[in-house]
Amino acid sequence: MIDWSRTALLFPGQGSQAAGMALSFRRSYARAAEIFDIADQVYGEPFSQVFEDAAALDQTENTQPALYIAGLAALRALETTLNDGQPLKPLAAAGHSLGEFTALTAAEALSLEDGLRLVRLRGQLMAQAGAAQRGAMAALLGAEIAEVRDICEAASAKSGAPVVVANDNCPGQVVISGAESAVEAAIALAKARGIKRAVKLAVSVAAHSPLMQSAAEAFQQALESVTFRAPRFPVIGNTTAAPLTSPEAIMAELSAQLTGPVRWTESIQALRALGARTFLELGSKDVLTGLLKRIDREAEGVPITDLVSLAAFIERTKAS
Repeated sequence: MIDWSRTALLFPGQGSQAAGMALSFRRSYARAAEIFDIADQVYGEPFSQVFEDAAALDQTENTQPALYIAGLAALRALETTLNDGQPLKPLAAAGHSLGEFTALTAAEALSLEDGLRLVRLRGQLMAQAGAAQRGAMAALLGAEIAEVRDICEAASAKSGAPVVVANDNCPGQVVISGAESAVEAAIALAKARGIKRAVKLAVSVAAHSPLMQSAAEAFQQALESVTFRAPRFPVIGNTTAAPLTSPEAIMAELSAQLTGPVRWTESIQALRALGARTFLELGSKDVLTGLLKRIDREAEGVPITDLVSLAAFIERTKAS
């Protein structure tokens, strides 16, 4: 049997999308299919068709709601299999960037319908901000977080434009974001300092940087129209790496998150400090499970992305 008092849920963000994700859950579990159906109703169109179109799925305004739906569909499949469809009570949860919305809905702090509206608007606003002020992102591999912060400060001063740490994903993997000229200056500085790899990412939206300020301001207005509740179990916030315990804290986090960093290394460490030993990654791919291995080798990561991985996990729980 799984020990839920030592199990945390993880929900991935942009970059984990894949054509066909979660569709096996939709076909096999009525409660998972309901997530897709409600999304179609809320959006007033057959949004679920996006899941079979790789090009459409990679558009930011589609990627974010699709990942949100996929994560919740995986959760509903898990609940149906393990708990007769009733909500699970894990120790805690966290979501990487967009995944934070999925985690909050899993914890019943945010309704499904409000979550669907917010994640689509978030994607649209980020796409608009990116079109108005083109930015860039890059991954610096083999660098420590303090060194990357120093590089960003130097590159910002040199280029006269902002570049900041966007994602502290795990030791040795830090993503930077900002104006294109500043990101290129940071890449040059990183290479000059002997950093293992500095790779520009194939994006035009400078997520988690000052270039998202216009999106953050518009998104704040949307957040004010939503009713949040205290989460049923702790959800670790991206920008604070601490539990979000009140509606006010949740609203502040979701607003700050667009321009603030994803402190993922510290978020996993916070979950470990709470007592988490097993981490179930729900949604698509196994990106977060891979990061987990780099953060804490003693933690156990289990990606649940389709019927095969779900069945394997169920069999393992029966055998234990």
